Amino acid sequence: MLFHQIPTQRPATPLLDQANEPSALRRLSRSQLPQLARELRAFLLYSVGQTGGHFGAGLGVVELTIALHYLLHTPDDDLIWDVGHQSYPHKILTGRREQMLSMRQAGGLSPFPKRSESPFDTFGTGHSSTSISAALGMALAHRLQGRDRHSIAVIGDGAMTAGMAFEALNHAAHTGANLLVILNDNDMSISRNEGGLASYLARNLKQKAEGTVTSTLFEALDFHYSGPVDGHDFSLLLPALEQALQRSGPQFLHVITRKGKSFAPAEADPVGYHALTKIDPVSPHATASAPKRPKYCNVFGRWLCATAAVDDRLTGITPAMREGSDLVAFAARYPERYFDVAIAEQHAATLAAGLACGGMKPVLAIYSTFLQRAYDQVVHDIATQQLDVLIAIDRAGLVGEDGATHAGCFDIAYLRCLPEMVVMTPADEQELDAMLTLGYQHPGPAAVRYPRGSAALPQAKVPTPVTLGNSRTLRAGKQVALLNFGPLLAATQQVAETNDYTLVDMRFVKPLDTAVINRMAAAHDLLVTVEDHARQGGAGSAVVEYAQDAGLTTPVLRLGIPDYWIAHAGRDEQLAECGLNAAGIEASIRQRLQGDTEG
Repeated sequence: MLFHQIPTQRPATPLLDQANEPSALRRLSRSQLPQLARELRAFLLYSVGQTGGHFGAGLGVVELTIALHYLLHTPDDDLIWDVGHQSYPHKILTGRREQMLSMRQAGGLSPFPKRSESPFDTFGTGHSSTSISAALGMALAHRLQGRDRHSIAVIGDGAMTAGMAFEALNHAAHTGANLLVILNDNDMSISRNEGGLASYLARNLKQKAEGTVTSTLFEALDFHYSGPVDGHDFSLLLPALEQALQRSGPQFLHVITRKGKSFAPAEADPVGYHALTKIDPVSPHATASAPKRPKYCNVFGRWLCATAAVDDRLTGITPAMREGSDLVAFAARYPERYFDVAIAEQHAATLAAGLACGGMKPVLAIYSTFLQRAYDQVVHDIATQQLDVLIAIDRAGLVGEDGATHAGCFDIAYLRCLPEMVVMTPADEQELDAMLTLGYQHPGPAAVRYPRGSAALPQAKVPTPVTLGNSRTLRAGKQVALLNFGPLLAATQQVAETNDYTLVDMRFVKPLDTAVINRMAAAHDLLVTVEDHARQGGAGSAVVEYAQDAGLTTPVLRLGIPDYWIAHAGRDEQLAECGLNAAGIEASIRQRLQGDTEG
């Protein structure tokens, strides 16, 4: 059955109605499974249409998901989905079908496997390429404790391109553990997979068709390799899985799937339909909306192309986030200077270091949450050698519906401690453009962090010059000085204007504008720092450290993300929860001032 549009009415699913749990699924006959797959796809399309979310990879693993739960004894057997956005069909079949309509909403289902959500989610996989290591650890734990259970890692949608996956494969062979690795080979991550592994798998598939396969990379690593097998044909998939599960030792099953399977638009455009925005009903009285503001990543992409046009030393690097970080135009215009390293953040950072050593000007475009994975390389390979690398940190701060695993809440803390690292926090479109240029021209490592979503309008038509370590004072007021770091400026400004407070757009976490801190401390009763970052170790902590070292006695109130994991919800909802909207900022200041008065 081929779908051509997202169902807006709940589809009839009589067989799926009988299989809400894996134990019920196992009571079906094998002849019923193709019909179950059709119904599962229909419900997946309907539910994602209601909530938005990832669905291209999920459509591709419908048969595989059914087959695994049909043959395994989950949740006693371990089943790990990597990348985790493949897991929507798994959630539907493990007692969460009705909750799918709450996906990515406050209090609803997580868009990724989450151990606290269900015993069937044996490992959280918001980031990619962790499944083989985790499944191997579980397999070894079962062996050490005398349990006869299966441990399966389903790795796909580009996750096999990361070095961590190969580190785990290398170790697994040494242990001899009963581990099954299933490669969901759909030739895609978000974009089409890049690199030698993708080429190797394509050649292997061709050789299999010709009957000329003699050995594989995975057999060389002492895995028993089987496949490739059609991941959409139960008559082939079920026997292949049964055979792999019956063997002992490390097993590798190569399964071929199609991303977006059975949804015609997604099959034709798997990149564009990697995820889906919620389908909202159209009002008959709707009026034309105002033109959309560019996203911060669009501002970066525009800057990258403009700078590359005048400097042929510029190179752009992304770890498989061409679309997300908006390097699409750059890749098309300057393909020889564009490097998609696949899901290999550590390599991306050291590649940038090598390019800098070779006299190029590398720009590493990377999500904040993924930069965490390359921290050692940033420290050892870039920072200690003072190499000329610009790190464009996308998705900094709270990211909304993708939740805690994708939030970029820690980059200020782990970057500002590095000697001579420049850390910049633009507040709007204009500042982002200017700070990218400043960071690019700076002779050494520099980072610019910017959030997900639409770029804020500039404060003035005429740009205020951005020079290293200098802030800008936007209004003079009384009693309280608000020190804003980054994209929460609009909310902070509202509070300042309502209460006649002073407002400073700090712009730089490192180097800090210590002169303005001295002036603000001398003229005000309270300094308030505001940032879309963890309160511990962030920009506010930098201000407190400086104030203490300088002997300043003016108290500092630090406002930021509190010390707990912020669950998925709309970004505005998350900011409100953290007290980082105008109402929350004002309430925190009022409470502090009242406390000081009472004290």
